[in-house]
Amino acid sequence: MIPMYPYYSYETRCRQVPLTFPPQHQDVQPGLEYLMNPLPISDNPEYKGSGKLAGKVAIITGGDSGIGRAVAIGFAKEGADTAIVYLYEREDAEETKRLVECYGRRCLLIEGDLRWPAFSAEVVRRTLERYGRLDVLVLNQGVQFPQESILDISNEQLENTYRTNIFPHFYMTKAALPHLKPGSSIISTSSVTAYAGAPLLVDYSSTKGAIVSFTRSLALQLVSKGIRVNAVAPGPIWTPLIVSSYSAEYVKTFGLETPMKRAGQPFELAPTYIYLASDDSSFVTGQVLHVNGGIMTET
Repeated sequence: MIPMYPYYSYETRCRQVPLTFPPQHQDVQPGLEYLMNPLPISDNPEYKGSGKLAGKVAIITGGDSGIGRAVAIGFAKEGADTAIVYLYEREDAEETKRLVECYGRRCLLIEGDLRWPAFSAEVVRRTLERYGRLDVLVLNQGVQFPQESILDISNEQLENTYRTNIFPHFYMTKAALPHLKPGSSIISTSSVTAYAGAPLLVDYSSTKGAIVSFTRSLALQLVSKGIRVNAVAPGPIWTPLIVSSYSAEYVKTFGLETPMKRAGQPFELAPTYIYLASDDSSFVTGQVLHVNGGIMTET
């Protein structure tokens, strides 16, 4: 059992967040949040919604934990119902559903594998059956498998990374687009690695770069339909993907390379997704917003 880790030494306006983490590793991606120590911080109790997404419906892929959970909670506070898509992390997904419902909104859980095109059509169909509409598509699924050398990236790993991280952007968008109306929003999760690179994550970083190009190109294609397409590029964030992809030793110093000298927490990204989903960003499309602890990137 991992011992409790009580050391918190950086205080945001609303929460204390850890600077470092105890060594830990999970063997299966994309990881289980309920096994992490400390647990990621998904909710900012000081954030009060103002109806920015009232009556809207959002699909969030990878919404069971990490960034996706924080986005689902933030959307609920702003009045949106959600459909959460996850691979196998049922206990995490049930906790996200519970948290969303605590804020008075509905949450539909959909388990399945987004690497297969037919599943995207099922996700959209079930969402429409439950809610009767679709307004926001958040594409947030992802895996990463660090390798010291490109020579160590097997064909199987390469295909899995691309089929998970970028192919569903096409599958889900194609399934959702006929049901999106003017004012709708598509938001992807890219990464700081798309801009700064990452020597251990050549295949992962290249998929995140593809997401940037996907965002910019699709935005131009859909602007005449009144549908906005944007992305968020997080820096190091404390999520299950970290403990399921890196070694226990690496985890001990995760995030310390940022100018802020710490990793971010999922709740610190949620307002960016809310902004991009709401009318607050009505003149914003084809953009990537960087939430990365101060890492300088060329945009």
